[in-house]
Amino acid sequence: MNTEPNTGIANHILPTSATMTGVCVTVISIVRLTEATRHISSIIDNVFAVTGLVFLASCFLSYTSMRSQRLGGRLEKAADVFFLVGLSMMVVGGFMLALEFEHF
Repeated sequence: MNTEPNTGIANHILPTSATMTGVCVTVISIVRLTEATRHISSIIDNVFAVTGLVFLASCFLSYTSMRSQRLGGRLEKAADVFFLVGLSMMVVGGFMLALEFEHF
């Protein structure tokens, strides 16, 4: 049985996903402060809110993977998938935000 803690990519996912969660909350705050059209800003808010939750799940899974000896590898892979999904969603939300401010 392997008694060493899981020290793979989860060590990198944890701080980065926590930072990205904060970035999502910041973007939501910025969108709320602007005078963008109400419909699209609501969609952008929702995209970044869900993205923040995805990054939070990635953060939780990466932390849990470092603490678990038995399920560490599986949890680390799940954290990686959630992180990549969060990055993809953030890019989509960023494009939506850029297009909205183009019309502003």
